[in-house]
Amino acid sequence: MELVTAVGIGVVAAAGVWLVLRPRTFQVILGMSLLTYAVNAFLLTMGGLRVGAPPVLESVVAPDPAEYVDPLPEGLVLTSIVISFSMTALYLVVLLTSRGLTGTDHVDGEESP
Repeated sequence: MELVTAVGIGVVAAAGVWLVLRPRTFQVILGMSLLTYAVNAFLLTMGGLRVGAPPVLESVVAPDPAEYVDPLPEGLVLTSIVISFSMTALYLVVLLTSRGLTGTDHVDGEESP
């Protein structure tokens, strides 16, 4: 299962890098989104999966940390989702403003054939 997950994350990251290197700004925005998804999946994968482990402490006695789920990867991914959503909205506003001012969405300003 780890191999399938690693290959999937690699494919999404490679597609994101390929789109970031494209000359059109909308493709760059899609590439940045794909890279964000790949990083989020990587963080969740590295956090591990514990089935049947309680997410919260059940008593006030000092617990064994190995029995509980680590909330850090989920917190990092949730924060990343919020930040990436706001950055995508900012990119889209800049894209629409640039297209309105220049009449094209090419990075170099020239129309494509």
